[in-house]
Amino acid sequence: MKNKRNTSKRGNTKNEKEKNPKSKEYLFDKPRNVKILFRSFYSALLVLLAIEFFIHKHPHFAWEEWPEFYAIYGFVACVVLVLVSKYILRPLVKRREDYYD
Repeated sequence: MKNKRNTSKRGNTKNEKEKNPKSKEYLFDKPRNVKILFRSFYSALLVLLAIEFFIHKHPHFAWEEWPEFYAIYGFVACVVLVLVSKYILRPLVKRREDYYD
């Protein structure tokens, strides 16, 4: 009969600490710290989006006056960059699996 072991990808840090007490614990090993980080990112995002309604802009084009134009433009540009790199650039630089053999 096979030996049943915990094969989860995350691993159990409590058991690892018991086995090796000298193992170093990092800042983002605790889920609480990760939640705090995400909450601070989201709150900063909301503050920046709210501030944009109170700042006077000096647009050169009409669409720059739209609310949250630069946030939407940045998001769309990021998505386009990922898609272009995945479907256009990756096939150009991809090598066969046995290329270096």
